[in-house]
Amino acid sequence: MNIPPAYVLTLSGVLFAFGIIGVLIRRNAIVIFMSIELMLNSANLALIASARMLAPAQEALRGHVFVFFVIAVAAAEVAVGLALIVAVFRSKESIDVDEVSSLRG
Repeated sequence: MNIPPAYVLTLSGVLFAFGIIGVLIRRNAIVIFMSIELMLNSANLALIASARMLAPAQEALRGHVFVFFVIAVAAAEVAVGLALIVAVFRSKESIDVDEVSSLRG
């Protein structure tokens, strides 16, 4: 079954919009990180869809390589982000972004 790339790119755009809305509206740090991950995964979906639109195998492989780089960046972001969230929670006992806006000792 071959799904048209326009449908996949539309889905990617909708997921990216949901991620932006989650970052702008929510105040919980974990939900913000989940929204950022949703945006990164929607970018991955768009990269794969655009790579499938390109006919030659070498050109399509470049899109997949970019996706692997984005996945590696997302994994590093999650590791560092969750470590920061745990450190802030231990000191402030809250992960609400409004309450932790000032990070002075």
